Amino acid sequence: MQGPHTTSNTHKYSVIIPTYNERKNLPIIVWLLARVFDEHALAWELIIVDDNSPDGTQQVARELAHAYGEDKIVPRTAYIHGLNFCSGDFVIIMDADFSHHPKFIPQFIRLQQAHNFDIVTGTRYRETSQPAMTGTTPGGVYGWDLKRKFVSRGANFLADTVLSPGVSDLTGSFRLYKKSVLQHIITLTQSRGYVFQMEMMVRARALGYSVGEVPITFVDRLFGESKLGADEIVQYGKGVWSLFTGV
Repeated sequence: MQGPHTTSNTHKYSVIIPTYNERKNLPIIVWLLARVFDEHALAWELIIVDDNSPDGTQQVARELAHAYGEDKIVPRTAYIHGLNFCSGDFVIIMDADFSHHPKFIPQFIRLQQAHNFDIVTGTRYRETSQPAMTGTTPGGVYGWDLKRKFVSRGANFLADTVLSPGVSDLTGSFRLYKKSVLQHIITLTQSRGYVFQMEMMVRARALGYSVGEVPITFVDRLFGESKLGADEIVQYGKGVWSLFTGV
């Protein structure tokens, strides 16, 4: 019998979390993911893709695999290899620093099921979701100063004006993909770093894949430092131009 918060679903969901120096954050985000998936009776696994963190993140990932079971937690050291080890029907990509809260995942899943979307992306810049969704709250950002908000808004405005992808939050990285769709798009994506998520979405729309949006509240990280700097902003501008001339 389904409980009041249970999502009836026979699919399996693979979560990929890229990490770099996330030793403090990783145990808590894993606990939150396990709680959300278990409360909704969803089959899941977590692929932790660590970029050679010097702070001991890889060791923490191995300890979590021992605690939760190697069928649930799979530590890996390369992003593309992480996708190769996914055994789910759908892949969720999110950050480890609590800026993406697992509580939104059931909303992603319900929207995908309602419309059979190829991709569902979280958006900080949309007030409401599709009509099939109820109980959603407006998207937003918390913990950023005015400069960081201006950079994010400006980056999305630039990409939307130049590329017209029809997605409100191109720089976000909290997304659910059909596994086959993600495998296709990632083989064509050439960018790295801050531009990567934008190129993924632009190419998805160019290929005709359907995209749904769920408003999310984005909260700045609790532990560690942001990886966004001046070099990434310049790289983003170059990436927008490259996609404009090449996609």
